[in-house]
Amino acid sequence: ISPRKRATAVFFSLRTIRRSLKTFNSVDFAPVAGVCVLLLSAPTVSAVSLHAKPDSKQFFSNCGQVSLRCVDDKQTADGWTVKRTRGGLTEDCGAAAGFDLDDSQCNLNLCSPSDGAYFCESSSGQRSDEVNITVSEKGVILEIPALPVITGSDVTLRCRQSNGDMVAAYFFFSGRLLGSGYKEHTISNVQQSNEGLYWCATDLAGPSPKSFLKIRDPPTTAFRSSVAPHLETMRSSSSLPSSSHPTSSSSPAPEPPPSSLSVFRLLFHLLVFCPYFITTGLLLSIYLDRISATRSGNRVVVSMEMTHQGGQNEEVAVDVTTEHDFSE
Repeated sequence: ISPRKRATAVFFSLRTIRRSLKTFNSVDFAPVAGVCVLLLSAPTVSAVSLHAKPDSKQFFSNCGQVSLRCVDDKQTADGWTVKRTRGGLTEDCGAAAGFDLDDSQCNLNLCSPSDGAYFCESSSGQRSDEVNITVSEKGVILEIPALPVITGSDVTLRCRQSNGDMVAAYFFFSGRLLGSGYKEHTISNVQQSNEGLYWCATDLAGPSPKSFLKIRDPPTTAFRSSVAPHLETMRSSSSLPSSSHPTSSSSPAPEPPPSSLSVFRLLFHLLVFCPYFITTGLLLSIYLDRISATRSGNRVVVSMEMTHQGGQNEEVAVDVTTEHDFSE
């Protein structure tokens, strides 16, 4: 390759890089920065939940016992306390009769008045879902999961007598009869529309107490639903064209379901998503700039200074301008 053509190629490359950097600097990356800040500042709601054993919300007042524990990923959560709200008063486990603290768990004595909303709370004020426990003196109770049920799973409801036996019964949901003559009723592939009040009844014992079945979306969907409104706000205020992005909606519930994402997962999303998005934007701008330069057939002007030996001791400087057409 001749020196002139080599110099022209180098100049063309430098010019392309310079224009690409200008294009990159002119791009508005405010939405990207906003997403990164949003991922860092998203509320970290704990995945700790209150586990009841037996797993139900209704019990007979037969002086039995229910064990309550604060659990995180199937392990006892350290630094969390079982509490309850009853009659407008919130009290810690161990502060009332029949609400006894035993090492890492709380024992609820059903001989004492025990109706109330039970939950776990950390020293920083984070709270788990509430579990409304009902202690009944009726002839039947409804066995219903204490914890929220994930959408898509199956739920089995049972009607049980005070002697512990299951009994064929009528099963109701929000005043509507679901089925009759069976000892249990299974709800397959539960959805948000299945959330509500359930109870059972028999001809002899009458109706059981009513309990609310909570339905929750999987953790990732819940996280996407909480972030989506902020993304839409940033799109509307940005000068970049917005793309259609579906947002998931959930049915109104008595209390908002917390996400079970941990701090580790939030940092993982941040470290992976933000550098990838910025790098992709830079490479895309360089690529588009090169395509634009090729299609427009730019002429590159290269100025070269050549020295000509004239006469005996005279040096004549000649400024030579060469034009190269790269449109072909």
